[in-house]
Amino acid sequence: MNVKHPLTLLGGLTPAEFMQRHWQRKPLLVRQAIPNFSPLLSRSELFDLAAQDGVESRLVLGDDGGQRDWHMQHGPFKRRAIPKLSERDWTLLVQGVDLHDDGVSDLMQKFRFVPDARLDDVMISYASDGGGVGPHFDSYDVFLLQAHGQRRWRIGRQKDLSLRSNMPLKVLAHFKPEQEFVLDPGDMLYLPPRYAHDGVALGECMTYSVGFRVPQFADLGREILLRVSESVDENLASDLYRDPAQMAVQRPGAIPAAMQLFAKKAVQRALKDPLALNRAFGELMTEPKANVWFETQDVPGRLNNVRLNRRSRMMYDKQHIFLNGESWRASGPDALLMRQLADQRELKADILSLASVDALQLLADWYKAGWLEKNIN
Repeated sequence: MNVKHPLTLLGGLTPAEFMQRHWQRKPLLVRQAIPNFSPLLSRSELFDLAAQDGVESRLVLGDDGGQRDWHMQHGPFKRRAIPKLSERDWTLLVQGVDLHDDGVSDLMQKFRFVPDARLDDVMISYASDGGGVGPHFDSYDVFLLQAHGQRRWRIGRQKDLSLRSNMPLKVLAHFKPEQEFVLDPGDMLYLPPRYAHDGVALGECMTYSVGFRVPQFADLGREILLRVSESVDENLASDLYRDPAQMAVQRPGAIPAAMQLFAKKAVQRALKDPLALNRAFGELMTEPKANVWFETQDVPGRLNNVRLNRRSRMMYDKQHIFLNGESWRASGPDALLMRQLADQRELKADILSLASVDALQLLADWYKAGWLEKNIN
């Protein structure tokens, strides 16, 4: 992607300008970000997704009174469990639709001016008249693309982030909107993290939310250390603590300093590999979600045009290639080829003809695992 080329998606801004002016800073309303946009899934197709095991879905029911309350149910939902279309104030939320539909996956690719390590998924919200999830804020950036009908958004910089108690949703207790917009199909609203917003459907409404990953400091550290510990050289496992000089003690509750030093050295040796943390981080960032699966397939006699399966997550750093939670050391021409696959999510036949025997074997293994597929475009 040419980050210096103006995009209709961003209201004529280049991706570079958007990231400098708006990303994590201030909202952006774009009228007709995708001109003549229409839903990529019909209402019935979305309802069918919500009925499937392995698809995360929620049903939010509103009670439109003086002090509005909300109730939430978790899917999967059989069709009869979803309220009638004529009933007001309900919303069906289907998460990760890009994992299940090529068109929605292609839509998400339009936002790859942000690193894949930050890009998360596309959620589709279907709402009847008056439907919404209440005034709230997200901890991540979000692009809200109107697909069908109209939705009224009220937004504001909210200092008071206190929440209403005894609610199944994180609804702001004292929402103070500063701006109001009505979005039509093709319109899009970008909001940075912690920017309060409240969207209400004006009649039957469908909205696509492109969300981003926000690793938490503590969770990230815990997961990386766990992965590093799993990759510790087996030879270290046989190194046992010995203390032939240990004296008899009168205070048995005190931890010996020698044992503390042993523990410190164990951690240091586990991290002795300078690439260990980067390798663990890359594997973590490409780990498929819990509800993601791949189907094995036969490898054609010759790989021609291939592309990544829409569920595959592929990234790289200077020393590694990462795909679906696994890592490989890579250098030279083969590394350039694999990086191109990660960036463009496809490889044409002319590029594949330059791959080494080892690289072709690796690609064949990925194809067999279902991580790659034929590119019929």
